[in-house]
Amino acid sequence: MRVTIERGTFLKSLNHVQSVVERRNTIPILSNVLLQAADGGLKLNATDLDIEIVEQTGADVAQAGSTTVPAHMLYDIVRKLPDGAQLQLEQGPDEGRLAIIAGRSRFSLQALPPQDFPDLASGEATHSFTMASADLKLMIEKTRFAISTEETRYYLNGIYLHTLDTGTMRAVATDGHRLARVELPAPEGSSGMPGVIVPRKTVLELAKLIEDEEGEVAISLSASKIRFDLNGLVLTSKLIDGTFPDYERVIPTGNDKALEVDTRVFAQAVDRVSTISSEKGRAVKLNIAPDRLTLTVNNPDSGSAEEEIAADYAADPIDVGFNSRYLLDIAGQFKGDTATFMLSDSGSPTILRDAADDRVLYVLMPMRV
Repeated sequence: MRVTIERGTFLKSLNHVQSVVERRNTIPILSNVLLQAADGGLKLNATDLDIEIVEQTGADVAQAGSTTVPAHMLYDIVRKLPDGAQLQLEQGPDEGRLAIIAGRSRFSLQALPPQDFPDLASGEATHSFTMASADLKLMIEKTRFAISTEETRYYLNGIYLHTLDTGTMRAVATDGHRLARVELPAPEGSSGMPGVIVPRKTVLELAKLIEDEEGEVAISLSASKIRFDLNGLVLTSKLIDGTFPDYERVIPTGNDKALEVDTRVFAQAVDRVSTISSEKGRAVKLNIAPDRLTLTVNNPDSGSAEEEIAADYAADPIDVGFNSRYLLDIAGQFKGDTATFMLSDSGSPTILRDAADDRVLYVLMPMRV
């Protein structure tokens, strides 16, 4: 194999693929990136057996071939080379080594046979459709913070993607304390697709890959795998094998007390009073009365805090407690000037909405304070 490639081009592709490679691996080949040189350029492939990222990039291929070398080490080498450098990747008769040459720098990396590299074939897809990258970004950004990290409830460790008979696609995430739901018109071809749970790691990788993407994302899925094609960069992932709970049951329908606050003023007030809260509890009490909202925190170990802000509220006074971290996470998602709370009583879930975006809904469980 003999390839010449520009440092910036190679670095960008390596950055995309190497992030799925675990730092510690009991299987040596999984620490490596597969490099395949052919007439069309250089193809890079990395996997952890649950996620696979493949990217094709432009390169001058003098001699076709393939090999695998340590992903993170190769990335670090290329990252430290000067901007604009031309790299030569060479593998001679000794297939156990790959030489990387740039100017006066020369590196030789230990290689493993490419035929040992696992193939995470996506299998036969039951549904295929395209989606605007902006819509996919919205679904991820507005829900990923609510994904559970509790391993015992593994079926909550991802975003639940499904369609409804009404022609709507939904993305839902919950950790049992809060729930985030996004609704968008279902893309053509997605109707009747199986409800799938996209794992947290896949969601985070996808978020990085589509950050600067414009245009369309091609999505194909089956009951066990999902594949995202972003202009030639392909991410394939296994899905979580489990049943997502009936989240509709925790979205209240009878909350009739409406509280409206200035999103920025509210978030800043929560942030200030929560300085006093304990690391464990993080509880903030909302005393809601007509036209005012008082936030209080009492911590027996450090003291207390109180702040009053203006609010639009016309129902009976109510006291309710929330985890301040959860309030700030949700408030951080809001783009509009106004946040709306729909409440019932101090012990029932509360609905939160962004006045600027009715596609997104949040549910927050109260805390006893």
